[in-house]
Amino acid sequence: MRRTDGTIPGEWIVPDAQTSTNVLLYFHGGGYVSCSPMTHRAITVALARDTGCRVLALDYRLAPEHRFPMAFTQAVAAVHWLLVHGTKANEIAVAGDSAGGGLVVALLAYLRATEPNALPRCGVAFSPWTDLAATGASLQTNDGKCAMFHTENIREFATAYLGDESPRDPRASPLFADLSGLPPLLLHVSSSELLLDDARRVHERIQDAGGESTLRVYDDVPHGWQLLDGLVPEARSSLAEAAGFIRECFGAKTETTFADVPVGSRS
Repeated sequence: MRRTDGTIPGEWIVPDAQTSTNVLLYFHGGGYVSCSPMTHRAITVALARDTGCRVLALDYRLAPEHRFPMAFTQAVAAVHWLLVHGTKANEIAVAGDSAGGGLVVALLAYLRATEPNALPRCGVAFSPWTDLAATGASLQTNDGKCAMFHTENIREFATAYLGDESPRDPRASPLFADLSGLPPLLLHVSSSELLLDDARRVHERIQDAGGESTLRVYDDVPHGWQLLDGLVPEARSSLAEAAGFIRECFGAKTETTFADVPVGSRS
């Protein structure tokens, strides 16, 4: 069942068999310039069904009309809205893909530093865009291997979102944030996509800071493959593992099994 909320821009996805009072706050991808909760319903509906949680998919404003830090500011506001309306911080999980995955990491780092009492229970980031300065080696080594976009597109999206602001601002590029003290984080990324190193380096920095991060690298799937749930087994596996991770972080028992799909590594 779907319904929109009238006071914060977004869409509620409420599972028919709701089994939890917890909330999953979801940030869609699209390079900060495109897409919406509607385009990402394949992901949010699956996560609502598989976790039993209500999902609030934030409809943040897009660049270039609404540049940085608009998306980040609205992500913080969405957490505040949930808290004001009775959801406790430890009843909130956050998830997102691509630009939305970067918002997940940026939001957690910001709240840990400024409002630790508002810090959600856990986070999930699918192929997160965490480095708008475009310093990852995979931008060169994987250029042309993924049909979704090319290296020059990364710089175009970053310019459209940032304008004249620094690409190293941790609210835009959480790779450059203090990543200590974060709640548990699950990262999924493809071995052949441009953002491989955006996920890998965040994972390493969280672990170096003593935090809890799990990185799973899927072999040779396109960026945003979770949107293909029902069409490719890797999408089902990724979403099922994410749902199981969220349920476990909330303390729920899970018997989720994952499809036997090619996976490069997990650490």
